[in-house]
Amino acid sequence: MLLIIPLVLLLVLKLAEVSFFASMSWWWIVGLAVFAFLWFEFFERVFGLDKRQDSAHYEKIKQERIKRTFDKKTGRQ
Repeated sequence: MLLIIPLVLLLVLKLAEVSFFASMSWWWIVGLAVFAFLWFEFFERVFGLDKRQDSAHYEKIKQERIKRTFDKKTGRQ
């Protein structure tokens, strides 16, 4: 997400021809877009960042399920 926000912001400023960004080369925007694509398609997998987020999500679901089961067995609600 930290790559997408500056990319969209640069694109909007370039298209609106705001100040310095009007004369900025399109290669900056294209380069950032290519880097964002590579990051989300390849580097996240290489560094295991996609699995880390998935496992944290599933761990949270697991803990909630255990808590619900424990509450049912002890009669608490």
